[in-house]
Amino acid sequence: MSTMTPHSPRARGRLGLAAALIAGGAAAAVPTSAAAGTAGHGAAAPDPDFGPNVTFVDESWSTDEINEFLDSVNDEEEFSQARHQVFFEPGTYGSAAGADDPTTAENIVNAELGYYESVDGLGAAPGDVLINGAIHVEPHVECPDTPWACQGPGSLTRFWRSMGNLAFDPIQRPTAEDAARPFPAGVAAPHQMRFAVSQAAPLRRVDIRGDLTVFGRFGEYASGGYLANSRVAGTVQTGSQQQWYTRDSSVGTWDGGVWNMVFSGVDGAPATDFGPSADGGPVGVKTSLPTTPATREKPFLYRDDDGELRVFAPHARTGTRGPNWSIDEAAGESLSLDDFYVAQAGRDTAASINRQLRAGKHLILTPGVYELADPIRVKNPDTVVLGLGYASLTPTDGNAALVTADVPGIQIAGITVDANVPESEVLVQVGKKCPPSWTGGHGRRHGHPVADPADPTTLTDVFVRVGGPWTGKAVTSIEVNSDHVLLDHVWAWRADHGNGVGWEENTGAHGVVVNGDHVTATGLFVEHYQEEQTIWNGEDGRTVFYQSELPYDPPSQEAWTDGDRLGYASYRVADHVRRHEAVGLGVYSYFWNGVDIRTDSAIRTPTGTGISFRSMTSVFLNGSGGINHVVNDEGDPAVGSFAAPQVVSYPTD
Repeated sequence: MSTMTPHSPRARGRLGLAAALIAGGAAAAVPTSAAAGTAGHGAAAPDPDFGPNVTFVDESWSTDEINEFLDSVNDEEEFSQARHQVFFEPGTYGSAAGADDPTTAENIVNAELGYYESVDGLGAAPGDVLINGAIHVEPHVECPDTPWACQGPGSLTRFWRSMGNLAFDPIQRPTAEDAARPFPAGVAAPHQMRFAVSQAAPLRRVDIRGDLTVFGRFGEYASGGYLANSRVAGTVQTGSQQQWYTRDSSVGTWDGGVWNMVFSGVDGAPATDFGPSADGGPVGVKTSLPTTPATREKPFLYRDDDGELRVFAPHARTGTRGPNWSIDEAAGESLSLDDFYVAQAGRDTAASINRQLRAGKHLILTPGVYELADPIRVKNPDTVVLGLGYASLTPTDGNAALVTADVPGIQIAGITVDANVPESEVLVQVGKKCPPSWTGGHGRRHGHPVADPADPTTLTDVFVRVGGPWTGKAVTSIEVNSDHVLLDHVWAWRADHGNGVGWEENTGAHGVVVNGDHVTATGLFVEHYQEEQTIWNGEDGRTVFYQSELPYDPPSQEAWTDGDRLGYASYRVADHVRRHEAVGLGVYSYFWNGVDIRTDSAIRTPTGTGISFRSMTSVFLNGSGGINHVVNDEGDPAVGSFAAPQVVSYPTD
């Protein structure tokens, strides 16, 4: 055990590690937060108490200690209620000496990243925390003796984990029990790291000084993913990834794609080739936009030169391209932790949190599950709500989990919301919904005097689940009523597996409903809801990348019928809308009850000079039935044998 005094966060972190190892690595006994400024930073003020699920790692830890600790928090079950946030203090970890041969490399950081685990650096830039080694994600190994024969589930459920603000010199090899398998999943080529994930597993603000592969060693299924504000010096290999969205980044080379690969503002992105090849070659699946129309990077914790922990809250920007790691005044605002209330699950209620928000505090939600009898109410403009380690909110009385006022500049980032019972009308509500008499009956306003197009309210890495951990019911998961809102990497998921799952159990009509005007979504994932997955009522909406699976479990066509139309469209633009644009949309079907269930159209939209859709596909994954048209009455059926019809643009003229 360390001989350092318990007053140092380094000592407290290592004492937590020692306690875990003594207890056999029990996750609940492991993490311990820093309660004092990091040793060596001089007279810095003490860090706040982040509770038992946040751990700070610094250069006094040996690589063996780091690997043992990471291995002790990366084995949560898929629907565990445990949560983990790991911060690396600025420094260099591990040795690069063996980078050319990972099998013999010594003294490297090498661990897998597990469910509900976020690993982030505390530098002002990603390179301030350099990891010689790899923190990687491998597929589920179903058949250890013949892994190439078991492509599923692979990475299809590798959700709810993230990394950010880190630099890697990639040196990866198998870990723990994987190393003893006859064909280890964790083998990687020299200078390569694997991040074989699906939804809700973002990489942000990372600098990978080598190659990145985002699928399993043996080609297992994967359904990701999201990469933003990052640099990959070498090749990104996508292999079996069905879809992927990359935003405002730089890549050396991009290799591969299955159905829907979208890039916006990416240096080194492949050229757009979506649609049939003119020379009869392979069908193209890639769409590249030169810039991203609107962005606001995720707020993050960092250690300043004086040793103080601060939160950097980036400004919104338009027409962006390439990574931007600046923290100067032009890039955003550096906020003192004195201006934040640091909440802890089990201690704080909605009432205690809302008192602090009313007093003008920003909010940090430390890792844990927050049971809320009332919603968290964010009423002040430019408030930052930052979740750590997949902090999770669940309503307990049919209420919403989080609502905001109609004010500009609110930033909600890094939270997971779980529906509960009794049923909630909405789980996350941005702005107040107007009565039908004010809106002509469709729920949206005509102009919003307090919205600021230069300072949009932003939802970043916000993930909603209806069912999975337990039975949950919610009519709408996310409702956006304010104007000038940005949704950057949102996944709304009515669970298709887990606990409390069934057509009559985890009920949910809609994943995302947008009533406000000038709302932009970059990286929108919405799946398995029982009516329209996404409804767009507001004008001047924009979507860059959309991934959606229709519900797997309708018991009959009669149970899943929209008036006189078969089924429900996934992406629905309301008939009254005159201006809307979307690019890179994929809608998939897998009706598993053995009934020939159809939806007439994956996408329904009005037409006109202000409507523009590009790069759309619908895909038959498995099961029976399928999708009759891609958009309105255009596009071939997606029925049988992985059919994947495309429509390059709509309206076609």
